[in-house]
Formats: sequence, structure tokens, C-alpha cells
Amino acid sequence: MNFKALLSISIMAGAASGCVNLAPATPEADSVVPDVFSVAESAPETSALYEWDEVILDDTLRHLIETALSENRDLRAAVANIRLARATANATSAARLPTVAASASATVGDTFESPGTLAAASAFGDSNRAALGLTSYEIDLFGRIQNQSDAAYQSYLASVEDARAVQISIISSIAEAWLTLAADKQLLLLAESTVESQSKSLALSTELFEAGVTTELAKRQASASVETARAQAAQFRALVQQDINAIELLIGKRLPADVYEQAQLNPIPVKLTRPVGQDSSILLSRPDIRSAERSLAATSANIGAARAAYFPSISLTSSAGYVSTDLGDLIDPSSGGWSFGPSISLPIFDGGRRKSNLEAARARQDLVLAQYEKAIQSAFKDVSDALAVSETIDERLEALTHLTDDTSVTFQLSEERFKVGVDNYLSVLDAQRSDYAARQQLIAAQLTQGLNVVAFYRALGGAPSNSSIE
Repeated sequence: MNFKALLSISIMAGAASGCVNLAPATPEADSVVPDVFSVAESAPETSALYEWDEVILDDTLRHLIETALSENRDLRAAVANIRLARATANATSAARLPTVAASASATVGDTFESPGTLAAASAFGDSNRAALGLTSYEIDLFGRIQNQSDAAYQSYLASVEDARAVQISIISSIAEAWLTLAADKQLLLLAESTVESQSKSLALSTELFEAGVTTELAKRQASASVETARAQAAQFRALVQQDINAIELLIGKRLPADVYEQAQLNPIPVKLTRPVGQDSSILLSRPDIRSAERSLAATSANIGAARAAYFPSISLTSSAGYVSTDLGDLIDPSSGGWSFGPSISLPIFDGGRRKSNLEAARARQDLVLAQYEKAIQSAFKDVSDALAVSETIDERLEALTHLTDDTSVTFQLSEERFKVGVDNYLSVLDAQRSDYAARQQLIAAQLTQGLNVVAFYRALGGAPSNSSIE
């Protein structure tokens, strides 16, 4: 048998591999969410995930996001995990192919005779050898190697989706931190202006007290209002710095202080169309859902590999080459040689290891299926929660705007009545507290409006289309 014939046998054996695949079909998730997000008379024509650069309107915020997509450490770790999963998948897939190796050797020796004898005690001779062959090849009759390769590939695809989910999380988190910074800056300005106005009221109250017009109680109340406002101003200064720290952590580096001066809530720097009436199947395009789906497919392949372990495995080793005592005759056809060594391994007793592995693979599939269904339910809840806020936020903002107008006028009237001696200072304090609280509520509602837009993107947003994470 020559090397061509030997190679033909190996190729035919390889063609027979994988003829039986014991992997079960990937289970489908139960219908765990309604078909649409909500009923509406006019649903927008939207069928794709939102693009982040269509949602983010502020140029500075866009620049911060672009910086984060290249500098964020979590994203770098996710990309490294992709490389790891890809290498693992390639290595697993390589097991399906024959391992071919070349070898060469040469030995030199002589014959030594023992004293007083006619025979040689030991003999050595010159020999040269060159060979090429299959060092190891398993015929994958029952799909064990194929399923292991499929599982590794699905895990690789899941890692790609995980990285895209990280991108969406980074974009959303930066937008949320930017909006929170803008709100805290407004609250700080409100607290500082309150300190200023309260200080003027304290000065007036002190003058009236010294003139005997008001009591010490009014003076103490005015002083308490000043200190309360000062404490809140200090709190908001700390919150502003914490917001900046959060942004810089997400971005991955420090930025000039003047960058953060551009953060503002009005006009709102984010905007998108609500997905009312949209088919909920769009959730299946979310990266986290797609990752769970890939992981579920990997479990089916792992079950197939565990089932295949119950069946015999056949391996081939072969070689063909030349052997000669003379290096000059090494490639002479008469010096050729070959070897062929098939082997079979039949599992008989393993103490229940294969059974346990199969049970573990099936349990893993049940676990991943439950996680997949839970991910779909959570995604639907995210969208439904955002819709619930969006349906009422406009009315809330309108009411709070009117409220701040009313409380502002009430505070001014109370001050005037106090100055002419009609009302006591307690009425002024009550009006001032009401005005301050109303303005805080308005800022909080404006923040909620912006964060709700980001929540829509986090729930239905797509990863950057121009990014290269694979």
C-alpha cells in the first residue's frame, strides 16, 4: 500500500465522520410576553432597534460616548473575551481535522565484539528515516467533536452579543450620568440662590428684631432656613463632583472641567419616538436576548456531545515514508514503507460519569432556557415601564410648571405682607419652602423625562453600527 492509498483511506474515513448527530433541537421559549407593547390608534412605523446617535442630540454628550467606546475598560474586557472565545472555538473546530506531522531521524553506530568470542555482543548500524503521516485522527461517527465545535462557536457568538450589550450599557450609563449631572447642577444653583435670598431675609429679620418689631423666634427661624439651604448646597456640590467622577470612570480618562459646564436639562439632550403599538418581537434583536439564545443553542450541542460519549470512538494513526542505511538511497522507491493503525475505544464502565455529564448538560439547558425566558420578560418590563412614564410625564411637567409659577408668586406676596407687618415670618418661611420644593420637583421631573428616553434606548437600543468589536 502506498501513501496515496493510505491517504485515500483516511479521507474516506473522514467523509464518514459526523454521519450521526445526537444533539436535540434547540427548545423554543414559551410565549411569555404580549405581541405588542400597548394598544394605540396610531403606531409609529418603527421596526428596528434605535441607533444611539439618533437618540443623543447634544454634541458634547456624543463626543463623550465616542470617547468611552474606545477607552472604557469594561468594553476592552468584553472584546478580550471575544478573542478568547474565538480562539477556543477555532481550537475546538481543529479537532475535527486530521493531525498531520512530518518526522526525520538518523542514527550512526558500529559493532563491538566481546574478547574471546566470535559473535558480536551488540550491534549498531547506520540508518536514516523520513516519514509523513496522521499522528491522530478520530472518526466522528456520532458527532461528539462536531457538537463540541458547535457549542464553542455558539459561545463565541454569545460573547460578541455580550460585548454589544456592554456598548449599549456604556452609552446609556453615560447619558444617564450626564443628565443627572445637569439636574444636580440646577439643584445646586437653586440651593445657592436660596441661600442668597434666605440670607437677605435673615438680615431683614435681624434688623426688625433689633428694632423690636419682631420676636427672636422669627430671627431664629430665618437663621435656620439659611443653614438648611447651606447644607443642601454643600450636598449638591458633592453630588455634582460624584456625577463627574462617574462620567470619567465610564469614559476611562479625565476631562477638562469646562466640558461639564455644558451639561443642561433644557433643552433636553435626548429624544426618540415611543414604541407604542410596536411588535414586541423586536425584543429578540436585543444583544442580551441574542446572547441568551446563542447560549441556549450551545446547550443543545453539549447534550449531543454528552450523548455521543456513550458510543464507541474510532481513531486512526498512519504514516508513510522512507527508511535506508544510506542517506543517498533515502528517497529511492525501494526504501519506502508505511504503517496503518486504527483503534477503537468502547466505553463499558465509568462509574456513572457519562450519565452524570448528560444529566448536567440537560439541566444546564433547562437553566439557560429559563434564563432566556426571564431575559425576554425583563426586556418587555423595561419597555412597559418606560411607556408608563412617558404617558404621564408631559402632564406632570405641565402641572409642576404651573405649580412653580404659583408658589413663586405666593412667596413674593408673603414677603411683601411680612414687610408691612400684615403676616408673621412663619408665613414667609412656609411660602419659601413650598416654592423651593416645587422647583426641586420640576427639576426632578425634567430629569425623569430625560432618563426615560435613555431607558427606551437601553431597552430597545442597538449597538453602534460602525463599531468593530469582532
